[in-house]
Amino acid sequence: MTKVNVKLKIMELFQNFIKRKKQTLIQMKDISREGYFYYEREAVTYMPQYNLNEKYFVIERLKLTKMEGKISYKNEKIGNIEYRIGYYIVGKIGRAKNRWVWGQFCPMIPDNDFNKLFLKAKKEKTIIC
Repeated sequence: MTKVNVKLKIMELFQNFIKRKKQTLIQMKDISREGYFYYEREAVTYMPQYNLNEKYFVIERLKLTKMEGKISYKNEKIGNIEYRIGYYIVGKIGRAKNRWVWGQFCPMIPDNDFNKLFLKAKKEKTIIC
């Protein structure tokens, strides 16, 4: 068996991972680490990086539904809409090895994919502005 076939056998297909995940309510810590925001995912767009099948970009439209604890920014209001841009990637070390994980850092998006991702998100009505 080739190295690529072994890797694909170990790694869950991204489409299966997303179906299994089905998370619609997202909890995020406030910058103070003493409060929480809860967002409902209203829409999402996924797209693989053109030259790396182990990385999928994500654009999400999120609606703030609840806040609790100490909130640093006093202008936040229930019902606010925000967009989150990120990526999932197959981990390489530790517990994350060969598993889809949320990217920890700011997404780096190749020039070939940048416009394509935003046009796809607008077409799918994830971006509504």
